[in-house]
Amino acid sequence: MTSRRETQLLSRAAEYSVAALRNVRKEFPNDIRSTMRFPGDFPNRPRDLFPAFYGCFDWHSCVEMHWLLVRLLRTVPDAIPTDDIRATLNEHLTADALEGEAETFRTKGSRARPYGWGWALMLHHEIGTWDDPDARTWSANLAPLSAAVTEAFLGWLPKQAYPIRTGAHNNSAFGLSRALPYARSQADGPALLAAIEDAAARWFSADAGYPAGWEPSGADFLSPALTEAELQASLLPPDEFAAWFDRFLPELPAALLTPATVTDDSDGQIAHLRGLNLSRAWCWLRLADSLPAADPRQPLLARAAEVHAEPELDHVSGSDYMVEHWLACYAVLYLTAG
Repeated sequence: MTSRRETQLLSRAAEYSVAALRNVRKEFPNDIRSTMRFPGDFPNRPRDLFPAFYGCFDWHSCVEMHWLLVRLLRTVPDAIPTDDIRATLNEHLTADALEGEAETFRTKGSRARPYGWGWALMLHHEIGTWDDPDARTWSANLAPLSAAVTEAFLGWLPKQAYPIRTGAHNNSAFGLSRALPYARSQADGPALLAAIEDAAARWFSADAGYPAGWEPSGADFLSPALTEAELQASLLPPDEFAAWFDRFLPELPAALLTPATVTDDSDGQIAHLRGLNLSRAWCWLRLADSLPAADPRQPLLARAAEVHAEPELDHVSGSDYMVEHWLACYAVLYLTAG
C-alpha cells in the first residue's frame, strides 16, 4: 500500500526537482563568504571560488539541493526530468570542479561549520551508496572535497569542548547527523565515526530536562531539542535511547508540538521558520521510529510530523527566492524519511 508521504512525493517531485534545477544554476544574488588573506584576495564572482556549488544564494544551500536531485533520482526517477537532472549533475560534479571546491574549502575558511560540512558528506553518501554508472563517476570526483571535509571534522571535533545549541547553521547535532551516514559507509569513515561518537557522548549523554518550551527562536530552521534527540537516536541502542529520551524530554511541550508561524517569506531570517516546520517533521518521524513499538508517544509524534509538514509543502516553489533556494531539500528529507 502506498503511504501518504509516498503519494505526496510522487505528486510533487517534478515541481521540486525543477525548482532545484533552476536554483543550482542561479549564480546571483549570492551571499558569498570568503576569508581575505591579503589585499585583492576576493573572487570576481561565485563561480571563481565554487565551480560546482555556485548557485542557490549560498554554498551550503547549493550542496544540499544537489543532494535533493540525487535523492529524487534514486527514489522516484519516473516522476522527474531525469535527463535534465543527470545533465546538470554531470555539468557540476566534474573532477576539475570538485578539485576546485576542495581547494577553496582548504584555503578560504570553513563553509557554515558544521552544517555545510555535514551536507557535503551527506551528498557523497547518497551518491556513493548508489549502484549507478554516473554515480560511480560523481563519487570518485567528490573524493577530494570529502577528504578535506573529513580532515576538518577530525581537526575540529576533539577541540570542541561544548556543543552549539542553536537553530541555525552552527547547530552541532544536525551537522554530525548529516555526516554520520558517510562515516558509517565510506572506507575513510571509521576515524570520523569515532570522533562523532565521542563528541556526542561528551556533549549530550548527560542532558536531562531540556528547556524545549523556549523554542523556537525567530530565525530557526532547526530545533535544537529535536536535532539532538535525532542524533542520539542514530547513535544509541534502542533501549538506551528510550531511557535517554525519557530523561531529556520527560514532557513534550506544546511549543515543540505546534508549528511555527511564518509572517514574511521575503525576509530570509523569518522564512527560516518554514524549514523549521519541515525539519521538525523529519525529526518527529525519526524519533517515532526509534521508540519501542508499544510506546504511547508514537502516534503523537507521527501526528506532529504531519501537522508541521503538510502546510509547508505548498510553499517550496513559486514563492519568494529566500524560500525557494533551499526549502525543497527539507521537504524531500521529510517525504523520503525512513
